[in-house]
Amino acid sequence: MAKYSGSVRVDLLGGTLDLEPINLIIPETITLNLATSLKAEVEIEKFEEGKVQVHSLDYNTTETYLTEDFTSEKLIGDHFGHFSFVCQILDYFKLNSGVRVILKSGSPPGAGLGGSSSMGITLFGAICKYLDQDLDRDKAVNVVRGIEGRMLDCGPAGYQDYYPAIFGGVLALCPTPGSVIVDQLFNEDLKKFLEGSITLVYSRQTRLSGITNWEVYKGFFDKDARIRKGLSDIAKLSQEAYQKIKNSDYAPLASLISREGAIRKELFPGIVSEKMDMVYNKVVEKVPSAGMKVCGAGGGGCFLIVHPADKKEDVEKIIRENEMDILPFAIEKPL
Repeated sequence: MAKYSGSVRVDLLGGTLDLEPINLIIPETITLNLATSLKAEVEIEKFEEGKVQVHSLDYNTTETYLTEDFTSEKLIGDHFGHFSFVCQILDYFKLNSGVRVILKSGSPPGAGLGGSSSMGITLFGAICKYLDQDLDRDKAVNVVRGIEGRMLDCGPAGYQDYYPAIFGGVLALCPTPGSVIVDQLFNEDLKKFLEGSITLVYSRQTRLSGITNWEVYKGFFDKDARIRKGLSDIAKLSQEAYQKIKNSDYAPLASLISREGAIRKELFPGIVSEKMDMVYNKVVEKVPSAGMKVCGAGGGGCFLIVHPADKKEDVEKIIRENEMDILPFAIEKPL
């Protein structure tokens, strides 16, 4: 038996800049995110030979497949249903007989926290452990990202969602041609500042970011001046935040995250739902300096309220009064 867990991420600044080749066209792109204590969990154990069983604890759903089901036609078709991603990763390792896979997600569906990507990386790590193979982190990202991109079939897949699950900490993802350099920024002072200044809210609205992300991607290469300026402005804010962290100057981060969120709201029509806006406006009445940033490059069901640490209780009270959920989290240490 093998067990493995991997963090879902909170994106701070620089989402969408992790799409190739936008990441190389806009100068000095940086994507900043963090690994949360909200974790995907995978357990693999022996099962009947000639069969694979997959069980989701979140949905209390179990499916059993035969080894002969693992053909290229069925893997890229609808045969495996909502377990297609899982079965494609299993097939990459030729692990299509005698195993039972138990899954638990680390975030609500459609939350914009990269939950599916985290699950894919966590499964990859669990399989390596089960087969007693070394986990090559760069290879894991490339393989799982490729499989997920093929499965989603809605444009290019960014890379930021995969790293926190296997690196932990607070990350700066710095692209170069052919690779992504991971700069681990974690320290206890930064952890304390971010945990105190950010409240993670689940709106209870399930939203998917892929389609709006594609519209921005397409607009960028159609040379839409508004989109190019918006992404360039996000890149500048991300680079500024990166330098502030490197210099241990954390106070400006709240404003920078909020400003990034405001640009993203303009860039992605519909990224902020009416209910999110309503709740945020109520927060601002009580905490005028508070900012907002929707999680996910193009918008998910979660959003951040950025605020002074001493106003956290006020913010949380308003969130609960308006029938949204607070997702408490701690920043995980580097792995």
